[in-house]
This record gives sequence, structure tokens and C-alpha cells, in this order.
Amino acid sequence: MKTNGKAFKYNDNVDTDVIIPARYLNTPDVNELSKHCMEDIDSEFVGKVKKGDVIVAGLNFGCGSSREHAPLVIKGCGVGCVIAKSFARIFYRNAINIGLPILECAQAAEEIKANDIIEVDFDNGIITNITSGKNYQAQPFPPFIQSIIEKGGLLASLKEGE
Repeated sequence: MKTNGKAFKYNDNVDTDVIIPARYLNTPDVNELSKHCMEDIDSEFVGKVKKGDVIVAGLNFGCGSSREHAPLVIKGCGVGCVIAKSFARIFYRNAINIGLPILECAQAAEEIKANDIIEVDFDNGIITNITSGKNYQAQPFPPFIQSIIEKGGLLASLKEGE
């Protein structure tokens, strides 16, 4: 599985309230919620993000509350992958559970710049910065987790197994 798109770059400690502000959580519609993704730190994000684009961030991405809405709205915007130096533990788990591909790679997160074109090969964990020509090696998920992500999340994976 691969994704390819433009990088949106953020700093350390991007919390779930920034990813999807709590003031919008009164609707269960992911499409409606996704219209507000990242708006408190990047008001142009939703208007610019395209299917397959990549969020690149620093340390502790997804910290804060444990709301599942954060990875859901990122996925709902069409983001193909989030690359960070590290993820908050509950965000990491929620991302896998809803089928949002994520990779930890400190060097890639440090060196990739906003608007660089990035390709991610999830099978082997290779992140390619097409703009700079540089490759990075992230630890790929084991096959069973890759399968969960490819099937759209844990529930979809379990239903398929019935």
C-alpha cells in the first residue's frame, strides 16, 4: 500500500483540540466534522488538502483528550498518512483502530518541509521525499496491523473476518 501527496508541516504537541476543536463535536457526521480539521492552527488546511496528502509533525502528535474524532477527521479530509517524531499513545491506537496510516520517523519529520511531495510505501516503511530525492526508513507495521489499516480499521477488519 502506498500514498503520495503534498506535506503539511506542524510542530510538536499538536493536540486533539487543535485537530478537531471540541466546539464542533455536537455532530456525529464525519464529513461535517472534517470541514474543521486543523482550523485553529491552519485555517487554510481544509481548503488545500487533497486525497493522499501527508501531515508531518514533531513530537507527541495527537496529545490531549482521547477522542477518536481526531484521527477520524484527518482520514475524512483524505490525508494518506501522518508522519511524526512521536505520537501520543491513545492517538496512535485510535489511528490504527479507524484505519489511518501513521509512521514514526524522527529524521523524516525533522527534514521534510511544507509543500514537499512525499511518497510513503507502507509495506516496507520507506518514506521518499520526491522534492529533495531523500529516502527515510520508518519501522513498518507488522502485516496484521497493515491489514487492519488497509481494510479501513479494526471494526471493518473484524466484519470482513466473519
